[in-house]
Amino acid sequence: MAGIAQLFAEIDQGHEAGEGECPAEAMRIAEALLFAASEPISEKDIEKRMPRGVSAAAVLSSLKAAYAARGVNLIRAGDRWLFRTAPDLAWLLATNAEEKRLSRAALETLAIVAYHQPVTRAEIEDIRGVAVSKGTLDLLLETGWVRLRGRRRAPGRPVTYGTTEAFLIHFGLEAIGDLPGLEELKGAGLFDGRLPQDFALPQPSDVAALAEDEDPLEGHAGGLRGEAAA
Repeated sequence: MAGIAQLFAEIDQGHEAGEGECPAEAMRIAEALLFAASEPISEKDIEKRMPRGVSAAAVLSSLKAAYAARGVNLIRAGDRWLFRTAPDLAWLLATNAEEKRLSRAALETLAIVAYHQPVTRAEIEDIRGVAVSKGTLDLLLETGWVRLRGRRRAPGRPVTYGTTEAFLIHFGLEAIGDLPGLEELKGAGLFDGRLPQDFALPQPSDVAALAEDEDPLEGHAGGLRGEAAA
């Protein structure tokens, strides 16, 4: 902890040095902050530590390019940045322990939430064509990939669901708009080609602001999880 405190003190001194700092030093500062962070760090927090006149966005972009061929890569998820093992080396860190896998129903539900958010349970069931089994939405909430957004301005005021920043981080997406489109999904063999001519995927959006037909949630969010699986 003393080392990190000393690092921040040196960075603050760098601010006082003015605009004479070289870009290489700014990259070192960003690299140190990212390495020391215990969780993904926001671009805004990195910007606060940059020398005067230096753009954090430009520094992070250069740092990302510098790490592109390394064993770890710098990636962005939403407004946060983190180092992650290069995808082609992930097998080196694999363990014999089996990870808990989501059921097909949970994966389908997660995909619907990602593409159609904000979406209610009834809308998920309408898209899937079957009922959402008890506990499926609770499980997705527990993973941290899905969140309660608000309540739909409709009879019964059902809860609406959306994805989280943790969803972007886990699936290696910079933004929700990076989800694969219809042609990419067809190329991956996920569609059999017998789709209606007018079939199209919605343009996904995970904006934090409530939609025009959403109201804020009332009460404690934890109390609503049971409602998700009721």
